[in-house]
Amino acid sequence: MTVQTVAQSSLRLAVVSSPKPADGLEGSLAHAQLKRVEAKEFLFAEGDPISHVYRVETGAIALYNVLADGRRQIMSFAYPGDIVGLGLDEAYTINAQAVKPTRVRCLPIGSLRQFAATDPAFGFKLYEAMAKELAATRDLMLTTGQRNAMERVAGFLLAFSRRNQRQGKDPAVFELPMTRMDIGDFLGLTIETVSRTFTKLKLMRLIELAHCTEVRLANTEELKRLAEGGR
Repeated sequence: MTVQTVAQSSLRLAVVSSPKPADGLEGSLAHAQLKRVEAKEFLFAEGDPISHVYRVETGAIALYNVLADGRRQIMSFAYPGDIVGLGLDEAYTINAQAVKPTRVRCLPIGSLRQFAATDPAFGFKLYEAMAKELAATRDLMLTTGQRNAMERVAGFLLAFSRRNQRQGKDPAVFELPMTRMDIGDFLGLTIETVSRTFTKLKLMRLIELAHCTEVRLANTEELKRLAEGGR
């Protein structure tokens, strides 16, 4: 996995579409172009020249590479507030595909780089975001390399719980915007294994499924134990 790939995964930042410090980061971002991306539509593809970075406003984006045997390896998902498309090269080294109807703000890469070069505080935010993404990549490698299916899915659900908690939302109830196949491509599992594991967790009364996308964690402590390798 290259640093370019990591840098192009979701970066949680506030950025501007033009280098005008007086406008403030969020104020400048509010005037950036808004674009709608339909489900399964590409925001950009690997090899496309980098022209913009994008902040997700609504929906979700899957960031993935295609392996030599044709399989997808999803590196991360970008959710509202996340930035996708930053890279150290002249072309995108990852694919960005909407998993549901999504709206993004479009930020010219030239303006973004100019602002980062003239604002040390903003440059440090870029550094912090990339450091977090490197840590997340290490976590993904551990999850897919050392855990069984039950541990992987439990850890995946707990990550959503923590995200809700950070945003001041209910950590026990959340919507999964992606399909079971997307989850499988992220965790390194088949769609059948993902579906069976969700069913097992439901039968164990650790989760409740109002429908295929809404999840309620019924026993967070037991899920944590499973994710850490408990039996």
